Amino acid sequence: MQLKALALATFTCLLATPAIAQTPPASTTSVSDSGAPLSGYPRKALGLPTAAELKTATYVRDVIYGHRDGMALTYDVFKPKKKANGALVVNMVSAGWNSKWGPPEERQARYQWLIDKGFTVVALYHSSAPRFQIPDAVTDIRLGLRHIKLHAKDYGADPARIGVWGASAGGHLSLVAGTMADDGDPTATNPLERFSNRVKAVVAYFPPTDLDILLGDRPKQGVINFDNDLRKTISPIHFVDAKDSPTLIISGGSDKGVPVSQSETMKAALDKAGVENQLKIFPDAGHDFYVEGDPVRTDAIANEAMNMMVAWFEQKLKK
Repeated sequence: MQLKALALATFTCLLATPAIAQTPPASTTSVSDSGAPLSGYPRKALGLPTAAELKTATYVRDVIYGHRDGMALTYDVFKPKKKANGALVVNMVSAGWNSKWGPPEERQARYQWLIDKGFTVVALYHSSAPRFQIPDAVTDIRLGLRHIKLHAKDYGADPARIGVWGASAGGHLSLVAGTMADDGDPTATNPLERFSNRVKAVVAYFPPTDLDILLGDRPKQGVINFDNDLRKTISPIHFVDAKDSPTLIISGGSDKGVPVSQSETMKAALDKAGVENQLKIFPDAGHDFYVEGDPVRTDAIANEAMNMMVAWFEQKLKK
């Protein structure tokens, strides 16, 4: 597949497809024929971890945080073996709001930057199309964060030092976590709903922030097969207030899938509310940080974004 097509379709086409693989098969890497990365990750992050890297983390696999229509909702935990810093970063595993599970041994390379700095990492999965839609994903990740906070100490992490990070649809869900958090409902039927899902810091790559504007008159199918009236109820732009978490947004100025205006209006709303935030725009980058015809530049941007993400969490989640 040509990456030019991917850059334009990664977001838009995923909306209409029932399942998108976000994790590569064991024998391959998720890179295009041109060698440029997908989903905003550097090329190095999309291969399999080296033997030495595999020795840097232990896993807690398939933790069940809830159920939807009888199906388990799960996450995987990556615990650094050395110099754990007590902070935890949740990665929203979501491409076009489809959440494709992958073995921890295959996903670890994506999190190695964080693991090497002592962060515990959680890969959080949610229900996906064609059976479920974006509002379901929003409900799932908000519940998942409650479970993660409640059990953070079991993973050697501080529940007061949790950040969230994601790209594209995962960026949207990360902003949902930062803007739609609460302290729990003491009267909730589900005991888990009685606990907080607040996080301390957010990083979002090229995120949708206003679904009403972004989706427009797209036909209702796949993950967007839900009532238009619900769009505002799951759009972070409508929930910004002074209590929101410090937020770093990184976007491409040439993104045709999720226009950079989505990030710019979000920054304006955060500024107005007095929320600490930063917006980094790479003018030449499209969706997934793709720069047409220049895989080296694409990879350089993805690496810079990764380093910015790690630095943000080092600063905001420090003890």
